[in-house]
Amino acid sequence: MDIKKAFEEINIDVDKVSDPHLKTIIIKLLNIVEALSIENKDLKEKNQKLKDEVNRLKGEQGKPVINPQTAKKDISSEKERKKKKKKKKSKRKKHKIIIDRVVKCTIDELELPPDAVFKGYQSVVVQDIIIQTDNVKFKKEIYYSPSAKKTFIANLPDGYHGEFGPNLKALIVSLHSNSKMTEPAIVELLGTHGIIISAATISRIVTDNHECFHQEKKDIVQAGLPSTIYQQMDDTSARVNGKNNYTHILCNEYYTAYFTTPRKDRLTILEILSQRALTFRFNESSYALMEQMQLPNKALRLLKKRKPKKLMNQEEIDNLLKTLFPDPNKHHTNRLIILEASAIIAYQQLAHSIPLLLTDDAPQFKQITEMLALCWIHDGRHYKKLDSVLPTHRKKLAIFLKRYWKYYHKLLAYKRSPTSISAKMLRKEFKILFSTKTGYNLLDDRIKKTKLKKDSLLLVLKYPEIPLHNNASELGARVQARYRDISFQTKNKKGTEAKDTFMTIVSTAKKLGVNAFHYIRDRISKRFEMPSLSSLIAAHNTS
Repeated sequence: MDIKKAFEEINIDVDKVSDPHLKTIIIKLLNIVEALSIENKDLKEKNQKLKDEVNRLKGEQGKPVINPQTAKKDISSEKERKKKKKKKKSKRKKHKIIIDRVVKCTIDELELPPDAVFKGYQSVVVQDIIIQTDNVKFKKEIYYSPSAKKTFIANLPDGYHGEFGPNLKALIVSLHSNSKMTEPAIVELLGTHGIIISAATISRIVTDNHECFHQEKKDIVQAGLPSTIYQQMDDTSARVNGKNNYTHILCNEYYTAYFTTPRKDRLTILEILSQRALTFRFNESSYALMEQMQLPNKALRLLKKRKPKKLMNQEEIDNLLKTLFPDPNKHHTNRLIILEASAIIAYQQLAHSIPLLLTDDAPQFKQITEMLALCWIHDGRHYKKLDSVLPTHRKKLAIFLKRYWKYYHKLLAYKRSPTSISAKMLRKEFKILFSTKTGYNLLDDRIKKTKLKKDSLLLVLKYPEIPLHNNASELGARVQARYRDISFQTKNKKGTEAKDTFMTIVSTAKKLGVNAFHYIRDRISKRFEMPSLSSLIAAHNTS
């Protein structure tokens, strides 16, 4: 029996069943079929894994992984969340082209008839580029003073230290960080145009002596954190010397900053947001948060009995926890709750703490800030993941998703022109929409979960300036993903910091409309003619 075909034939419209008792039975049976189908699929996958493991233990091979020819289920919501726009006529970009030289094309007068009259010129703009070396031999004056018994040698111009000039160094950094070129590819490109340089030298230029840029990254973050009421965060995988790490993306509309760390827990997030070593505060607020995070009463009483200092550094709190819980493995959860709760309260009482964080629904972002806004796109993906085997359930899902994205577009309209009346109506509509009962159990459970996130999803009604989605940080994560494509890993701390710093500078420059290559060259040549990126962010903040 073709089960898939049989499922497709069960295309009953339950709403048209007049008998309420029979209707209830059919709904239950359809949901049982759905549940058993999912269970059967999971059991098949687990069974295959067990078979593969048995075969490997016998010295054989498991089932080969063969990617299916059909595309994976699309859980993207691009079509639904973006309204169709009318096609615009493409605008010519010739007005943006800088003319370097003008050449007149003439006609041999012998080819013209006697009555030909000159009528002017027809302009044709052709873009081209000249790549040529600018190798300089510097002749440094040398003086010797017999009285001082000292030799005086003229200095090289700023930026010209080592064997390579600032223009070449800026190009190498830009090709690697902005254009995502591998170091061997850069060697080949430069060699083609007459530059003799090794891959090791390219690596040193990309990673070494960038204290100025590291400070610029810190300044960008310091200016970016207070520039808007909200910050967005996300993370993606990274490798450092063979070990799994995480690259965190912190951003808003003016900047994007990258931080690669071994972990992605709450303490790591707090350290990134604090931009300094963590401190840990003990007061009634932190004890209340520990209770909320389900620290056992016995452990909380034991902690209070010790009367810890109001504010501790890392070493002090580590000593306290060793005293309270001598066996770290046995009381790992208790130690973690005390660390996280005290660090959260210490962060929230900092003058520069942020009030609102916009993220996906990952647990490490929760409770850190006073308000947590959630991404509508992430929430919508959960609905797209529902893979029903029954046509009637797929129809119910399609109908609900249409209503879901219609409501999303109403929120977008509200952001453009917010009013208290429309905010009240949208709250009421949210309650109605996410109280829907479809009879499709998995869909109804998903609707309930969205309803529980009401406060986080509707923060936009109070703060219309915050985005409805976390796409900015996800786009930032793609930059790290593309870096993984060209460089599987960084080898050490220095290389990791250089990667994070230049991705921060390049991404922020793009957001601020600054030419990243020109900016990097300006700093490497020590001209400092261009305003710092942090000052541009601060200017947006004050305007």
